[in-house]
Amino acid sequence: MKTFILFLLCIYSSISFSQQFTKQEIAKYESQAKNVTIIRDKWGIPHIYGKTDADAVFGLLYAQCEDDFKRVEMNALENLGRKSEVTGERDLYNDLQMRLIYDSVAAIKEYKTSPLWFKTLLDASADAVNFYLYKHPEIKPGALQRFKPWYQLMRTNGSISATNTGGITATKTGDFYPAKTVTKKPLAMADEPIKENFKNISGSNGLAVAPSKTKNKNAILYINPHVTFYFRSEVHMTSEEGLNVYGAVTWGQFFIFQGFNAHCGWMHTSGDADLADVYEEKIVNKTSYRYNNVLRSLRRKNISISYKKEDKQIKESFATYSTHHGPVMAGDNEKWFSLRENNRSLKGLMQSWLRTKAKSFNDFKATMNMRSNTSDNTVYADDQGNIAYWHGNFIPKRDPKYDWNKPVDGSMTATEWKGIHELEEIVHVYNPPTGWIQNCNSTPFTVSGNASPNKKDYPLYMAPDGENARGINAIKLLSNENNITLDKMIETGYNTHLAAFDILLPSLFEAYEEQKKDFSKNTTLAEAIEILKAWNRNSSTSSVATTLAIEWATRLMLFPPQSDEERADDIVRFTTLTKHIGAAQKLSYLTDVINSLGSNFGNWRVQWGDINRYQRLTADLQQKFDDTKPSYAVGMASSTWGCLPSFSSAKPADSKLRYGVNGNSFVAAVEFGKKVKAKSIVTGGAGMDPSSKHFLDQTPGYINGKFKDVLFYKDDVLKHVERKYHPGE
Repeated sequence: MKTFILFLLCIYSSISFSQQFTKQEIAKYESQAKNVTIIRDKWGIPHIYGKTDADAVFGLLYAQCEDDFKRVEMNALENLGRKSEVTGERDLYNDLQMRLIYDSVAAIKEYKTSPLWFKTLLDASADAVNFYLYKHPEIKPGALQRFKPWYQLMRTNGSISATNTGGITATKTGDFYPAKTVTKKPLAMADEPIKENFKNISGSNGLAVAPSKTKNKNAILYINPHVTFYFRSEVHMTSEEGLNVYGAVTWGQFFIFQGFNAHCGWMHTSGDADLADVYEEKIVNKTSYRYNNVLRSLRRKNISISYKKEDKQIKESFATYSTHHGPVMAGDNEKWFSLRENNRSLKGLMQSWLRTKAKSFNDFKATMNMRSNTSDNTVYADDQGNIAYWHGNFIPKRDPKYDWNKPVDGSMTATEWKGIHELEEIVHVYNPPTGWIQNCNSTPFTVSGNASPNKKDYPLYMAPDGENARGINAIKLLSNENNITLDKMIETGYNTHLAAFDILLPSLFEAYEEQKKDFSKNTTLAEAIEILKAWNRNSSTSSVATTLAIEWATRLMLFPPQSDEERADDIVRFTTLTKHIGAAQKLSYLTDVINSLGSNFGNWRVQWGDINRYQRLTADLQQKFDDTKPSYAVGMASSTWGCLPSFSSAKPADSKLRYGVNGNSFVAAVEFGKKVKAKSIVTGGAGMDPSSKHFLDQTPGYINGKFKDVLFYKDDVLKHVERKYHPGE
């Protein structure tokens, strides 16, 4: 009897859920699905073939839902400012920031007024997710029972750092708009100065070499984003309307963010070009603000947010303010700070799509000239041998006499934006005579060696970025290499030299020489110093020196930066640490490392691969780690130290080992000859289900830099078919 009742409940649940879609909608979904073929190759990667671009979008979103609906939904919820409906009060103030910045009313209006050809893409993206939910009633969404096409317009950039808050943290916003139903701050985030060289934890490497530097006389592009693991998936989209693009897509979006087509490729790196500004407003009685000596009324808006608490949804209401600059994001009784930004736009989303169909350098420049990319730099290469770099894209014109790195006076016309910089006005380089381009989230003024742009030719706000250890490493490698092949480019991209220690370690050795009389009986310290002196400063699984150096330098970095220059420039930061930390303290840190390793492992001579591990146990959005479960030794290290193939690992509270959480994700090397030839790798594997054979099948290649061949042409795809089907089958 119980079995029968459960059976009836399952049927009722299925019928009830499917009833949210009308017969007409279902017929529409099924009709479009017939125009789409999905081929899963031997690695589980989806190759989408559609009659139209909209069909390809439909197939892509359906395939994404098959792989990981939770990530698709969670990204949509984050963009809508509704994440806390699922995750609880810890994301309440993040949601509030999103609601303050992203205007759903404007997104709906833009959807309604978008060109018909583009609206079909937006419709297809939502229809595919809804069709998936209809076909899979066993899937229980966290909050979104139906997806709407305008959702895509809430996040029009695929970057992990797509939302620019001007450096105002969610904690700062929560301090200004405290929740009434929350007794303590839901976020344990460190307070930071507002608008002071806010640096994102994620980064990327983009490398391009011209035919003059390659063996086959073709341009080669290296695509190497550093993001949280599994942030994007590897896909291939084609249509009979000229679409044929391969690369990485952010879950829930319908355009390939990092990738290539038959003619050109693009890699985005995050940077510090000033795209948003914080204004210090002169508030009067919390009702008005002063502008050009005239009082203007503050605009008010009530924002209601629901968040999950146990098994209930708690509603929190915020009375928010804005000026003509934008929403008030932070402040206190004396100062209020508003934000001017351009985080989302129809034009920005169209640019993200149109670049995937560019067929030439001029085509690509035309998409760049839309100037609506609001978070990234771009490294480019094509089949005509062109290579190029743009530092940012959407950059407002400003009066350079003001320090735009900090809040500016919002009470006068002088600090208003003066329009948008033309494409040729932003920092860029086309076909440099050096034959190479690199950007590793570093200054654009070393992007091509001695052929780089001149810093004096640009306002400071356009490129305040400093140098970093990866940039130094990339410059050295590309300057000295010739006859580069696809495999050689991958080898370069997997170079593990830690240039930070070329700066940091000599000061430690000097400290030891200065103090060694005081440590004459400490033979262990002397041995550790000798190990570090003999080290080639390349990280590897068998290296004890890597363990000692990184654990030691991590302690050095606890000293906070003392200047804007130090915050912006890692090389200045490392140099400052060597000068300002005394000899005794440096040696004390190394002694602490030795003692800590000995206590945890019984021997301080611990090889890097013994503690630096890659582990993937579940499909959870928040990864869990377990020292007793299988894991893999990794020789790579964090990009902070100069390792080009970044692998940022952290030690959970209950663990002795470090586990990777951020770094290399989708990585590809692409050669643009008469036919495109490419190789790629992803973190772990394309499968998002632990039971999938593709959950870990790319792990050895990922760790060792042994990439798989990309199946770009259909003839090659058909030789490696694992499954071929229409959405819904």
